[in-house]
Amino acid sequence: MRAAIRKTYCSPDDLEIQEIDKPEVTDDGVLVRVRAASANRADWYGMTGTPYLVRGMTGLLKPKDERFGTDFAGTVEAVGKDVTDFRPGDDVFGARTGAFGEYVNARDTVVPKPANVSFEEAAALPVAALTALQGLRDKAQLQPGQKVLVNGASGGVGTFAVQVAKALGAEVTAVCRTRNVDQARSIGAHHVVDYTREDFTRSDQRYDVLFDVAGNRSWRECKRILNPEAVLIMAGAPKGNRITGPLSRIAAVRLASFRSSRKVVFFIAKFNRPDLKYLVELLESGTMKSVIERSYELGELADAMRYMGEGHAQGKIVITMSAEAATQPAQG
Repeated sequence: MRAAIRKTYCSPDDLEIQEIDKPEVTDDGVLVRVRAASANRADWYGMTGTPYLVRGMTGLLKPKDERFGTDFAGTVEAVGKDVTDFRPGDDVFGARTGAFGEYVNARDTVVPKPANVSFEEAAALPVAALTALQGLRDKAQLQPGQKVLVNGASGGVGTFAVQVAKALGAEVTAVCRTRNVDQARSIGAHHVVDYTREDFTRSDQRYDVLFDVAGNRSWRECKRILNPEAVLIMAGAPKGNRITGPLSRIAAVRLASFRSSRKVVFFIAKFNRPDLKYLVELLESGTMKSVIERSYELGELADAMRYMGEGHAQGKIVITMSAEAATQPAQG
């Protein structure tokens, strides 16, 4: 099978697409032939090994696992002897390390793919949509009728945050640049702020939840628009330096808000089947959809990751496992 490999922390130019052994199906696992995967900011950190603090999880001197990528969608090829809820031929999606390859062996983080959703659309979901769902529903405990502002509403997590907040009954304001205003309205935002023309932190509006993906405003600016018992969910931040990366900004906001009645939350989404099934319900009902900006083949993964690193994606970046994809080092 073909898979993306990085034996050391590297730039996109050093990624390789190699022939490796297909993973064996475990007794409780599901072997999936991957049709599509998607890129996330965490994949960039795992590829480059920066900020250095991430290496505590990914490997100090080199990656613990040569394969990477997390989000996938595909077709079940084989199931373990203890698996009763899937069978070969089922279309599924989920999350598993090694998604940038033709096969993954998944366990409790895979669910049936809705028939009304393509492999590419399903592959765009897991990390970004779970971050939006768990941040808004669980961390902010969002209630119907509350007001939510999504800062950074045009990226992968932001587009899902707008839709999840609306599905939970909130009044949603999206903050994005001019070129993404129509997109934000098309996915359900009740109000849209073009940050090139208006400073949302100077608005007279007050919000119960600020879901912050962009991470480009100070605590002093953010608290101006927050109700006294509001929640700031920090779902993203600028790259920062090579040592602490975005964590320095997150720590600064947490420290500045220490004595405030407003709550500041930073978290990392956790993969679980119940939440993935909830996303399936939103997809099947048409309440939520994936916004995909660009699609690459596996042999073009270097280009996909390079674009990811620029930080200007509108929606998700998808990688397909086309038979025509290169089998040599990824094109740079």
